[in-house]
Amino acid sequence: MGSAKKSSAARTARIEEMRRAEQARERRNRILTIAVSAVVVGGLVVGGVLLVRSQSDDDGGSTAGDSKNAGTFVTDKDGVRAWKGELGRNHVTKAVDYPVSPPVGGDHNPAWMNCNGDVYTDEINDTNAVHSLEHGAVWVTYNADAGKADVDALAAKVKKTPYTLMSPVDGQKEPILLTAWGHQRTVTGADDPAVDAFLEKFVQGRQTPEPGAACTNGLSG
Repeated sequence: MGSAKKSSAARTARIEEMRRAEQARERRNRILTIAVSAVVVGGLVVGGVLLVRSQSDDDGGSTAGDSKNAGTFVTDKDGVRAWKGELGRNHVTKAVDYPVSPPVGGDHNPAWMNCNGDVYTDEINDTNAVHSLEHGAVWVTYNADAGKADVDALAAKVKKTPYTLMSPVDGQKEPILLTAWGHQRTVTGADDPAVDAFLEKFVQGRQTPEPGAACTNGLSG
């Protein structure tokens, strides 16, 4: 009982620390944006346009197959499926044909979905959600077979947990799935102990390619 309380307290402290860090990053970003805007001149604008055109040309050359790397899931003792294979991290503007649904990583859109405990009632773009995974978010997804009580309870949990997001994914095989970069598992419901265990391990976990990257100021649906 004591160990459970300690684990809960540690997780709460960790979430609060991430929330404070996110707020500090937002303040720094606002200051930086104001400073940069104050010194923009015509020559920089022209250079920026040329740079954007160059990047757009690069993205345009990417194909939907860029993220179809050879790989397979290997199930760990804790029931989590780990993707064994390289996951691309290129920014692309086209649709990506991911090998699993929902995807566990790969090439993705330059814009991420907001993942500061955001709950989406409609399906979201995979390529934006994958960018959120790259930032260390856990993506909770469900299909039509998931019970309403479980969906509501999971939504309430997500809303209280920074670096998480939730949305329906009609194409997934299991009713409820939890996904982090390179990892995924199914759970039986909102009260499955595996839910908290997965969040504890993978929210800003060691698998995160870009730890500390923002989960706000992205897309909101």
